[in-house]
Amino acid sequence: MRVSKYIVLAVLACALMACRFNQDEFVDFANIEAAKGLSFRVIGQHEVDLNEGLPLNCYLPDGTRAVDYVEEETVTGEGVNGERKAKSTSSTTAANILQELLKYHNQSKVIEIVGTYPSINTDWDSVTLSGKVILPKGRKPKRLILVSHYTVCSNAEAPSSCFSLEGVLVPMGYGLIIPDYMGFGVTVNQVHPYLVMDITARNVLDMYLAVRPWLKAVDLEPEEPELMLMGYSQGGANTMAVEYLIETEYWSDEDPNQVKIHRVFAGGGPYDVKATYERFVNTDTASYPVAVPLVVQGMILGNKLQINMQDLMQPWLYEHLDDWINSKAYTTGQVNKMIGTKVTHELLTEEAMDQKSWKVSELQKAMVANSITSYNWMPEAAIYIMHSMDDETVPFTNASIAKGKWTDSNITYNFGHYGGHVMTCLRFIYSVKSLLEKEEEERRQYEE
Repeated sequence: MRVSKYIVLAVLACALMACRFNQDEFVDFANIEAAKGLSFRVIGQHEVDLNEGLPLNCYLPDGTRAVDYVEEETVTGEGVNGERKAKSTSSTTAANILQELLKYHNQSKVIEIVGTYPSINTDWDSVTLSGKVILPKGRKPKRLILVSHYTVCSNAEAPSSCFSLEGVLVPMGYGLIIPDYMGFGVTVNQVHPYLVMDITARNVLDMYLAVRPWLKAVDLEPEEPELMLMGYSQGGANTMAVEYLIETEYWSDEDPNQVKIHRVFAGGGPYDVKATYERFVNTDTASYPVAVPLVVQGMILGNKLQINMQDLMQPWLYEHLDDWINSKAYTTGQVNKMIGTKVTHELLTEEAMDQKSWKVSELQKAMVANSITSYNWMPEAAIYIMHSMDDETVPFTNASIAKGKWTDSNITYNFGHYGGHVMTCLRFIYSVKSLLEKEEEERRQYEE
């Protein structure tokens, strides 16, 4: 891959973050000196007042800004699935859901803290990654939520550069930890190993393990030690992979780094990568076309397959792979528009469409290895899984396979006709907010 030119982008990314997070805006943390020398290194921080609405740099899973999405819906009456329809006052519109998400019982100012931490790359070598911590201003968080973010293409959509939509939960009193993933933030010069679950899950958990002692050192450790996990789309599958990693490697009373999970929230996830790819091929339709080159590239590079990507991607698409995707210059929505087709055989070569070819066979083996539903594992934590039967981006078959696989678990499945992928993302976050409010109310009643 021609990635050497992206070193310049990495420098630019660091410069942009330095500009965005003014050193004069630093909160005077208590015992800040005690945090020096820890593995989580703060780059900068910023205060956000959500009373003023969502920040302009808050992106939805289709790469559009949340503010623009709502404005377009309000002006044109166009729903989040793309249908033209009459304007509606229904609470199911994107605008109304976002308004509900921005209603709080507590103050709405939050502190965004961007920092770096040590982890590993696809060669299992040491690497420095970045991410963001979002905390309620002026108090310790009730509990921490480790968020795996949904698919992004531009560095502008990475958590360290934007306001993550899940941040609307912070004014409720929760603290969020949101890693960038390998290939974004300070590693923007690297190719993102898309859907390579073991690496990405470890990258996510490593940030939590680095941030936890930092919060303790600055007297901001959470009131409750058990961790919550959350993610939608790519993040939904990775959230389940993080749970697997914790429950198989870090859930031991004898381990000083033990991690206890309180609850897990996963939505719209590609839990079975192979089934997702097969749906692209069998239906000859890719409603979210950027996912096709992302999956092929992720499996080949992330799993060290001896396959040339140009043998599987149409020449015109392969020629633009670096400029459109690996440059991290364009949002997912922009890349989808540049690709300009949702017909799978126009994206993949005839050989890639042939599921009997040896190259596709090797690709599918990698997909199985990176599908959380293929693991010989039964989740232990309480889990809430949501998926829309109308999802045009991540096929509903993923949720069906997950439900058939995880039958003995403490899982609440919420399946229904909830609209497309973006609308269901909003519904998912609203559902998490509602479930957290219900839990808090039940706890208050119990204490009384």
